[in-house]
Amino acid sequence: MSFQESIWACLTQYAEFNGRAGRSELWWFMLFVTLVATVLALMSEIVSQVFLVAMLLPLLAVGARRLHDIGKNGWWQLYGLIPIAGISLLGILWAQPQTDSMREHIQPG
Repeated sequence: MSFQESIWACLTQYAEFNGRAGRSELWWFMLFVTLVATVLALMSEIVSQVFLVAMLLPLLAVGARRLHDIGKNGWWQLYGLIPIAGISLLGILWAQPQTDSMREHIQPG
């Protein structure tokens, strides 16, 4: 999935917690949010914070879909509330390739 496709998919499915999301969809969208928030923070901290609050739901949704892609429940994102260790665990989980059981549902044949 390309950078623009990822942004479009995440913003159009901003509240869709069912289904699956590939690694590229999650990581491209996170890069987009990080870059935009950084540029906005250089201009105005308040605008940056408003943007991040607006992106919270799409980030949670794509994170849950990514966890579904590796066979985990979306509630695993609660580990992100644990400083350092929880965020590291989520990063490792999100970087995993999709599970074999999920591949059978996606690929034809």
